[in-house]
Amino acid sequence: MPQFPLHPAKICSLFVLLIVALVQTTQADDLQKTTLFEARDGQYHHYRIPGIIATSKGTLLAYCEARKTAGDWADIDILMRRSTDGGLTWAPPQVIHDAKEHTVNNVVAFNDAQTGQVHLLYCENYARCYYSFSNDDGQTFSPRVEITSVFEQFRKEYDWNVIATGPGHGIQLKNGRLLVPVWLSTGGKKHRPSCVSTIFSDDHGKTWQRGEIIVNQGDEFAGETIVNPSETVAVQLFNDKVLVNIRTESKPHRRLIAVSDNGATGWADIRFDPQLLEPVCMGSILRVPAGKSHPKNAIVFANPDNLEGSSKRRGPNRDRKNLTLQVSFDDCQSWADKRVLEPGISGYSDLAALPDGTIVCFYEDGGLKNNGYDTTGLTVARFPLKWIQED
Repeated sequence: MPQFPLHPAKICSLFVLLIVALVQTTQADDLQKTTLFEARDGQYHHYRIPGIIATSKGTLLAYCEARKTAGDWADIDILMRRSTDGGLTWAPPQVIHDAKEHTVNNVVAFNDAQTGQVHLLYCENYARCYYSFSNDDGQTFSPRVEITSVFEQFRKEYDWNVIATGPGHGIQLKNGRLLVPVWLSTGGKKHRPSCVSTIFSDDHGKTWQRGEIIVNQGDEFAGETIVNPSETVAVQLFNDKVLVNIRTESKPHRRLIAVSDNGATGWADIRFDPQLLEPVCMGSILRVPAGKSHPKNAIVFANPDNLEGSSKRRGPNRDRKNLTLQVSFDDCQSWADKRVLEPGISGYSDLAALPDGTIVCFYEDGGLKNNGYDTTGLTVARFPLKWIQED
């Protein structure tokens, strides 16, 4: 397979030489936080849309959008940092795709437990989708292959203008299927109205197929109208069904849930989860099998657990703050424990688990600027499952 090396990001030599010394790490009991990217660092204006996975070898790959300006349609590159010691130290940032004045968006990666490969998908200008893979634990990636044709499979049913993968991470089902949540919109740069679905591969990324549309703008369930479903995360439950957890702008202000036997068809049990608040922000979800550090199978969910900050001008949006971790021991039927990870301004996040059961959350933190959400950095937090339960 042809390979090409990852190009170092345009970072100062002092940062390269003192990489470990410059990361800001805080320790409190079992919680450790490290800042991986800081906004307005002289290279990029903003770092947003974090994603993180653990490879078959236990290497952590933390990736994000590096934006030249703040908006979703900015000149955006994809950056990645690697850790081979469980997130204690991190290699310098590497550019895995230079946008060359294009918008590169919604990076999704995931580990293939059957082949050891790392799969990577992303979109360009919200109109084309690309796939690449790594055979060396994320050190290099194959030349990208365009897979926009899988989205063209939706055309007759949904004549989209905008497409996006994830964001966050994809998943591999127990039968080997690679599964990526996606959303599509018939609107333009406002990304509305929208619908959500999945794409999948049963041959380790060689070919891709579309799933059924899960929910669409205007659908009604239990007397509630679905409004602009978009960024979706997926998890395979311990009963082997696939659950998706969906961002919407619907009036209940709760996360929307749907379940399928295979992650592609037959979506059912569509409902709003009464325990999971929806401030209109991406969330993240993770399957954590029982192990030495925790005796029960668990599902962990993270998002800003907040409904404060409403106003007529902001419509359905609420303040992105109070990033909270919640744990379910019954396949997301209920949420037994919760703990605040970041009480201040905080937004998008992604979750991964190390072989020893340590959970890693990679998330946006920041402040407010001109009464709006302003991401000032991307932070990674490490903690055991018991840390969530101890609050």
